[in-house]
Amino acid sequence: MTNCLSVRPFDHRDVPKVLELMRGLAVFEGYIDRFAVTEQDLIDHGLCDTPRFGVLVAELDGRVIGIAVHYAIPWTYDLKPTIVLKELFVEDGARSSGAGAALIAALKRHAAAIGAPRINWTVLAGNEPAKRFYRRQGGSPDEIWEPWTMATSSGDES
Repeated sequence: MTNCLSVRPFDHRDVPKVLELMRGLAVFEGYIDRFAVTEQDLIDHGLCDTPRFGVLVAELDGRVIGIAVHYAIPWTYDLKPTIVLKELFVEDGARSSGAGAALIAALKRHAAAIGAPRINWTVLAGNEPAKRFYRRQGGSPDEIWEPWTMATSSGDES
């Protein structure tokens, strides 16, 4: 076995595996019962002429084992884009392969290529292994901002 690791943007052939990995993350993070993404959604919104998000895939010996789903906020306070890492997931059996670090490195290169001085993401509160991983990649918790959320009305107001 050569253990050849590579990272590239996803394409149509990757859609089933990307969806499988997204589902794996949904199971891990506990929202699989609300997971609604389909293969067609990935095609319609990620592989169209004006994609709403990108996916980097990590391949080990030609087999997709990890994903980094990301999108750009076109500009913020400094008139420069921000990359948002929405999902980073590597198959359980491939977690020590270097795929996660390779995905982060590729995302950093993408950010630099579009002039984005930062990458933002959230980490599941109790996921200490992920926090250690992100620190090793040069990340740190935001000491100024904390994440908040708000549900929007679904028409069933009391």
